[in-house]
Amino acid sequence: MSTPGLRITVLSDNRAMGDLQEEHGFALWIESGGSRILFDTGQGNVLVSNAGLLGVDLGSTDSLVLSHGHYDHTGAIAEVLDLSPQARIYLHPSAFLPRYSIRSERPGSVRMPGESMSAIIARPDDQVRWTNLPVSVEGNLNITGPIPRESGFEDTGGPFFLDPEGRHPDPLNDDLAIWFDTGEGLTVCTGCCHSGIVNTLRYVMKLSGGRRIRRVIGGFHLLNASRERLEKTVEALSEMDILELIPCHCTGPQATQYLAGNLECRVTPGYAGLRV
Repeated sequence: MSTPGLRITVLSDNRAMGDLQEEHGFALWIESGGSRILFDTGQGNVLVSNAGLLGVDLGSTDSLVLSHGHYDHTGAIAEVLDLSPQARIYLHPSAFLPRYSIRSERPGSVRMPGESMSAIIARPDDQVRWTNLPVSVEGNLNITGPIPRESGFEDTGGPFFLDPEGRHPDPLNDDLAIWFDTGEGLTVCTGCCHSGIVNTLRYVMKLSGGRRIRRVIGGFHLLNASRERLEKTVEALSEMDILELIPCHCTGPQATQYLAGNLECRVTPGYAGLRV
């Protein structure tokens, strides 16, 4: 089933246009087949105000999909659920895990805020869908579930751990993406691509039966990627015949510039306020 007329608005990003606010976070508002989907919620500092300025009614949210359990994608969940008590929530069970980023031997918590977890737990059981497997729901919304790590050159993109001592690396098994079939090809939305952008897109192609990927929008987590990884990423993406990439959030300006300079497809840097 395909859905013409897919509309996507960036509500939270590291960059913003006009009177909108920026933050280190990411959120998309998606209108598809009469359904309204909120994909991530950013840190929560700008979501509600940006949505208001853009004319987005968060109270009409049908589905809230969380790409993974990091704080910069899961803030303001309590506010969103207060506004939209009817919304169904999709997330992986590991999204609630304690998580840390350790830089210069200093651990910092990057887990989902406690208020957000409490708001999800308080929802009726039939409104919370724990996604261990791929699932398709209303509005032509397709959720990948956990993404296989097969490329060999991609990693989670940072010093992420499940403990503050750094003994247990965090594989970020809850990382997921969503995709839509527009009839002219697939549109894929990513949160942070901790599974790797190549792993993610290859898996979406497999799930879709080999459909062409037309557009990809979201964070690719290439901010700290090595030159070797960028080269291999470009090589793999070049084989996919993608029409447009819209790097956001954690992709990083240098990686975005590298993609734009080495891919034949259109590369459009994302920002809060961008409408696709």
